[in-house]
Amino acid sequence: MNRFENRVSSSRSSGRSAKLAVLASGALIGAVAMSGCSAGQISQTAMQQSAVDGNQATVKNVALRDVHIQAAQTGDYLRPGATVDLVLVAVNQSPDITDKLVGITTDIGKVTVTGDPTLPASGVLFFGAQNGQTKRSDKAVESGDTLKATIALSKPITNGPNYDVTFDFEKAGSVSVAVPISAPESSQR
Repeated sequence: MNRFENRVSSSRSSGRSAKLAVLASGALIGAVAMSGCSAGQISQTAMQQSAVDGNQATVKNVALRDVHIQAAQTGDYLRPGATVDLVLVAVNQSPDITDKLVGITTDIGKVTVTGDPTLPASGVLFFGAQNGQTKRSDKAVESGDTLKATIALSKPITNGPNYDVTFDFEKAGSVSVAVPISAPESSQR
């Protein structure tokens, strides 16, 4: 082999090495870019709420779920003097601390609670019937107690806006919830 052929073959193998190095670095950059594309992203379902009529709130160990006013509205608004039901589920998430609901207040009327509002440790209180269901509908929460909470309206209310309702618990404290109105199950059919 002469000097000229040696130079050509040497430049060909160094060109091949350069091409392989470029391809390898490109693959490495591509792999890093692909793995970094989803880093720090929040999935679309991470912040979804359950499809229930009411709102929710948590104060210390007490979780309030599906909080709503249940009333059949036949006119433009529900008039003062009418009585509507406040429906919700209160769950004590503490395994060892019993709590008690000491009051419910709202600026739309006087709230009356019927039943024992003691919320045992790891216990459940049902206020009203959840879409026609009673506590007997679910064996897992059969130990929960059913209470009734009614609001004697002092102001007119209507579907659409939410109304502030404050729940006061003996140990957990108080929490305000923006409460919507929903029609009873029987009037939705």
